[in-house]
Amino acid sequence: MSREDRKIEVDFDDGETFTFTAEFLRVHSPSAEVMGHGPGQQVTVGGKRKVGFKNVEPVGNYAIRIAFDDGHDTGIFSWAYLHELGMNHERLWQAYEEALKTKRLSRDT
Repeated sequence: MSREDRKIEVDFDDGETFTFTAEFLRVHSPSAEVMGHGPGQQVTVGGKRKVGFKNVEPVGNYAIRIAFDDGHDTGIFSWAYLHELGMNHERLWQAYEEALKTKRLSRDT
């Protein structure tokens, strides 16, 4: 994890390595705040361009909990979810930018 760059690199046993920005992980947090409480309730979170990491801690052997410097710390990122985010990064980022535009939101605060 690099607090200065606001990036984290995750290496997987299959040889894949993904680098995520704090902003990307924050807006794709698996928390109820972002995902909602059911299908179709996902929230587009804007204003997170400058968000950073406060802390990253393991949750057993299956996940990490990321605390962001904006106070958000309820998302538990499983290794499977992080792998999925990495494999679909470009598509997810494009969809996020389109959602911001549609909802007239900005990456800036």
